[in-house]
Amino acid sequence: MKIGSEIFERGTYVMAIINLTPDSFFAPSRKDESDILSAVERAQEEGAAIIDIGAQSTRPGYVEVSADEEIARFSRPLKLIKQNFDIPVSVDTYFSKSARAALDLGADMINDIWGLSRDRDMARTVAEYGAAVCIMHNSPTPVIDLWGEEEEFLKGQIALALESGVSADKIVVDGGIGFAKTKEQNFELLEGYERLLKLGYPTLLGCSRKSMFGGRVEDRLKPTLEATRLACEKGALFVRVHDVAQNAEVIRRYYSSL
Repeated sequence: MKIGSEIFERGTYVMAIINLTPDSFFAPSRKDESDILSAVERAQEEGAAIIDIGAQSTRPGYVEVSADEEIARFSRPLKLIKQNFDIPVSVDTYFSKSARAALDLGADMINDIWGLSRDRDMARTVAEYGAAVCIMHNSPTPVIDLWGEEEEFLKGQIALALESGVSADKIVVDGGIGFAKTKEQNFELLEGYERLLKLGYPTLLGCSRKSMFGGRVEDRLKPTLEATRLACEKGALFVRVHDVAQNAEVIRRYYSSL
């Protein structure tokens, strides 16, 4: 897969979460213009291959902010990152207006939690800029048939991306753990994540410190690291995580043991 000028082919890579929001569920991930450069520098030093910035919290019960508010939150930090670091940057948004603004500022990838389904102009916008895209499974109603709905949605949205002009080598899919799914479905998805590879595209796993692991968010590092090891086994190309150093070490140990 190609993101910016980087090609990701084998192994598992860390996508570092940096939130530009006041309400993301894991407080240490919240940054702003004043500390964005130090956060990116640390993430890169600890082993991040991609930076993923988000200007809208999507935690359970979140209150949506507008595209204009997203743009106001990410514009200066994104500009600073691109001016100071040579690392691919993904922007987490489902608004094409926000995506266009981010891509104008040099973003390399759009991470869409609605898998191009929320905004009809998103796929065309990504294609216009020659950007990469993460297509995540999501649903406005609770999922009933987990694997059937995953396959139908992702196949359809991949087709939309390709028809809109997105390059096949710039698409990655995310099963959407924690979105419209029960705890049991989240674990079923995690444990069968390799099934998504049948779609013919690389996968991204995003379950860092999520509520499926129970307990306090501060105590969810261990199960997150276990999920990252499982992601390696399941052939995921990326893991999107809060704790870069610890997850990068799990990945290093897994591949060095083969």
